[in-house]
Amino acid sequence: MNDLKQQTKRIAVSACLLGQPCRYDGKSKPDEKVIALCKEDGVELLAICPEQQGRLPIPRTPSEIQGGDGADVLQGKAKIISKDGEDRTEAFLTGAKKCLEQIKEFRPEMTILKEFSPSCAVKHVCDGSYSGKRKAGQGVLAVLLKEEGYEPVSEREVGET
Repeated sequence: MNDLKQQTKRIAVSACLLGQPCRYDGKSKPDEKVIALCKEDGVELLAICPEQQGRLPIPRTPSEIQGGDGADVLQGKAKIISKDGEDRTEAFLTGAKKCLEQIKEFRPEMTILKEFSPSCAVKHVCDGSYSGKRKAGQGVLAVLLKEEGYEPVSEREVGET
């Protein structure tokens, strides 16, 4: 990881991981490893939040992907539904596309996203039952980034070697 830290100059990161209160519950999920990496000398930072870019309110009822993962949402085979039954698919798609454009303009060497989020999950999403269960899959933004040749990592992977 030391080599990666020394080479990384531009980092895009989910804003909630930096302590910004943009999650559905009005809170954040600060991650000390991510914050430490972003505070290193020479790092330029882009904080992103697809839910904010999609103009979803804070706080709001939680949303989960139902019928698949982010790839399925992009193909129209799955939806992102709030716990109270509201279809939020379009807001999530709009926000992910706006963040993708920001990231492409910023050109980061590393993108760190919040695992389990319907937008940002890199490896695992919630299963759509609001029970806390998770399944393999990616969020909408993570899929868009991979399609553009980026390799996002989750906060859980920061510091692993």
